[in-house]
Amino acid sequence: MEEHDGDWHDRMYNNRALVPEHAQHFERWKRASQAARENSECLLDVAYGEGAGDKVDVFPAPRARAQTVVFLHGGYWRSLDKSDHSFVAAPFQEAGACVMVPNYDLCPAVTIPQIAVQAARAVAWAWKHAPDYGGDPRQVTLMGHSAGGHLAAMLLQCDWQALDPDLPSDVATKALSLSGLHDLHPIMRTPFLQDSLHLTPQDALRCSPALMPAPQGATLYAICGGDESPEFIRQNRLIREAWGEQVVEVCEALPGLQHFSILEALATPGQLQQLALELMWR
Repeated sequence: MEEHDGDWHDRMYNNRALVPEHAQHFERWKRASQAARENSECLLDVAYGEGAGDKVDVFPAPRARAQTVVFLHGGYWRSLDKSDHSFVAAPFQEAGACVMVPNYDLCPAVTIPQIAVQAARAVAWAWKHAPDYGGDPRQVTLMGHSAGGHLAAMLLQCDWQALDPDLPSDVATKALSLSGLHDLHPIMRTPFLQDSLHLTPQDALRCSPALMPAPQGATLYAICGGDESPEFIRQNRLIREAWGEQVVEVCEALPGLQHFSILEALATPGQLQQLALELMWR
């Protein structure tokens, strides 16, 4: 891979600088999420572990034995919150799914490997407790945006029985990585992230899905916005190049969408939401 300086990495990976109106997106997410919580059945801040950050918002399925969706939020592993993303849960709950939106601790208080383990524990909890909220543990779909897309892809490679011997080996075999980061080595060289992520070469290697073997029996949809930076578009292609078309069945850059509007597209009827529903119901 061609070497670039820090300024180039900041230009490629600083999405808030790339999208000057990003604050407007965050405000829309906040308002839409508050409306979703007010207008949908939901249980907030359910504990999935013993840590202060081990909390999940649950949007129960309208009927039993429904599909189960776990949505992992983005924010470069260092910002944002599950409460900013309730609006993503609403359309999938309306489609009949049980939707769980967990929090995880944020850098620099923790490292990315620690976040990956915490996300795995959240999904393990979702698998065990899905029937309590109308979900089917045999039909778990992971969805994530940006850093959450990275986590969703990572979890397709999770050794679930090493995490908990009571779990099956195939807790989650379907994932949507939306504007996901699949090789963390460029992130390690991005100046505006260094002070918060403290990403080491060892951690970048062991937390890069594109550098892992393709997960057996798994399906990943990798989708980004066509108006995202060349690096985010490359990161999206990279996971298909690494894992192959048999695993990464869908790999697209959708025209007219940037890093923040693509998440709004997921929550709105259209091509992206239809792809997500297709993955959920397969």
